[in-house]
Amino acid sequence: MDQIHLSPVLVTGATGRVGRVVIDRLLDAGVPVRALTHRSEAAATLPAEVEVFTGDLTVPQTLAPALNGAGAVFLVWTAPPQTAQAVVEQLAAHVRRIVFLSSPHQTPHPFFQQPNSMAMLHADIERHIAATGLESTIIRPGMFASNSLAWWAPAIRAGEVVRWPYGAAASAPVDDRDVAAVAARTLHQDGHVGGDYVLTGPESLTQAAQVGVIGDALGRRIAFEEMTPDEFRSLSEGSVPSSVADMLLAAWSAAVGQPAYITTAVADILGTPPRTFHQWAADHATEFTEGPQGS
Repeated sequence: MDQIHLSPVLVTGATGRVGRVVIDRLLDAGVPVRALTHRSEAAATLPAEVEVFTGDLTVPQTLAPALNGAGAVFLVWTAPPQTAQAVVEQLAAHVRRIVFLSSPHQTPHPFFQQPNSMAMLHADIERHIAATGLESTIIRPGMFASNSLAWWAPAIRAGEVVRWPYGAAASAPVDDRDVAAVAARTLHQDGHVGGDYVLTGPESLTQAAQVGVIGDALGRRIAFEEMTPDEFRSLSEGSVPSSVADMLLAAWSAAVGQPAYITTAVADILGTPPRTFHQWAADHATEFTEGPQGS
């Protein structure tokens, strides 16, 4: 058996919506897991068999205890960009494999080709990883299905009309659980070194149609009303940076009139089809009626 199967896997972003499920999938596969958290109290939310380390991506030297003896790392970048190269070099000094949660910034579809500071950061980190010679796999989720909780759940819980820009913009929402399952598989199984996987859901749905699917899951019709880009910018002030609001608006605008970009990567790697947005909405229905429960 390859040594990587016996060595612990370190999961960064361990309490996030993907990292937390990666931990469960690795444990299910019998892989020893370490979790890197920014605050020690976060350990209370993790399974007892997980070895928890406190560390900070902005202080690369704090990662060494978590990395000593590890075989692979799941990297979710949640920090400012300044220390990215030093962190990757720290990883390369200890482990042989890295799986990086990136974005589809190389994908030839207008939705993913808009100016995007996060995509530039991801591209830089990918270059740093390539320069180390580490065994690496890049995971590129498209639009997360769970974004709809942040975007539309408040209005839906309140029984209000969902107002949103570019209702005709299509995407192929991917379930966080499928992204996590793919990441876990590439962390502990061989055959994925050099893999570069764009992960999407199985169907192209406009934003207005996605709201309709959520309504189906709740057993009621949810009204959708178009919002202007300027209204969206105004409503986003204080909650998201203006650059992010502009990026989203540009991406949605570019996607109008085009089917979403869809891949078979989830099915190819897991051997099972990706969950549909209908499945995701049904599984998260209570979060649209009773308030956030975490995911």
